[in-house]
Amino acid sequence: MERVSVLCLSLLLCSLSGAEIIEEREISPESVNVPQPGPSDLHAVLREMSAKLAENRLMIQQLQTLNQAQASELKSLKTRTNVTENQVESLRRDRAVGQVAFSASLLESGYGTLGPFNTHTTLVFKHVVSNIGKAYSPHTGIFTAPVRGAYHFEFYFVAYGGSHSSAVGLVKNGEHIFIAGQHQTNGWGTSANGVTLLLEAGDVVFLRLWQGYVIYDDESHHSTFSGHLLFPCETLLLMFN
Repeated sequence: MERVSVLCLSLLLCSLSGAEIIEEREISPESVNVPQPGPSDLHAVLREMSAKLAENRLMIQQLQTLNQAQASELKSLKTRTNVTENQVESLRRDRAVGQVAFSASLLESGYGTLGPFNTHTTLVFKHVVSNIGKAYSPHTGIFTAPVRGAYHFEFYFVAYGGSHSSAVGLVKNGEHIFIAGQHQTNGWGTSANGVTLLLEAGDVVFLRLWQGYVIYDDESHHSTFSGHLLFPCETLLLMFN
């Protein structure tokens, strides 16, 4: 009886072991059928990736176009800023050099008559009363325009009557503009003239004693040459632009 029980128990254990082996075989990885992607699925993935790539390229192109537009606008803005800065600097420069005025008489001291000479002679007015802007030279008698603008000049002179008359002309860059003269046989005679000129920067203006004529001056400063800048023309152009 005891042998029969042992035999039954052994058979039961054997049957259980077989069942486990069968179960293990059923769930073995080699026995699992994993589905593999087919050609249609790969084409779908490729189409999706191509669409994403095209979208990214379009975005990059749009960003590049936007950057180019911004760069062009920035360049234009810099150009306008430079123009404005140049205009402001021009206004400052005109204001700095726009204060131009001078007045001088012929002789620095003493008295005397100049001339007559056998050629036209530049008159040097040595007694300087004012020379704002330093545009007039008491060493050469020449006024040099510092900026483009409208300038006004006046000149007065005296001569004593006799055998020689008096004649003085205003000259711009070697070109005769106006003249003043007088003649009388005795006593004092005076003459004067004036002009407004449009001068470019660097233009020169001076007075010239005509050939064969005379001019007089003394401590009372009868014979004078004066001028001043009315307004610089660049400033007006900027105001109206």
